[in-house]
Amino acid sequence: MALLAALLIMAAITDLRSRIISNRLNIAIALLAPLYWLTYGLAPWPDMAVQLLLGAGVFGLFSILFAFGWMGGGDVKLLAALALWFPWQGMVSLLVLMAVLGGVVTLATVIHHRATRRLGQPEIPYGVAIALAALWLVGEPYLNHFA
Repeated sequence: MALLAALLIMAAITDLRSRIISNRLNIAIALLAPLYWLTYGLAPWPDMAVQLLLGAGVFGLFSILFAFGWMGGGDVKLLAALALWFPWQGMVSLLVLMAVLGGVVTLATVIHHRATRRLGQPEIPYGVAIALAALWLVGEPYLNHFA
């Protein structure tokens, strides 16, 4: 989980700096998920199959948003890779938290864009919201001993 947290911090920083989440980073997150499954004793059927289905479903759903231009490709791939790590209930929590944090990130980006008097539409680093929401889920079992 510490490695996932480090990769999420890297994703947030690179998205904030360049508005790009690299494919290598997303692939690393996705490829580490099966090691996580084995570590926690997930059964190939149905547990691992459910995680793969969840990842494919999240990718399909957010690919539609990408097709409409409402989300970046790196963000879609990051969400799909994270869906391999969390159960569906965790993904629902991640998506709700991501939406709230995404609003904060969007507001901060628009204010900064206008304050610096930049031209054109601001590019929202939504990967920051995704990474922060996932970091919340990663850290919650360690920080909330009452759950």
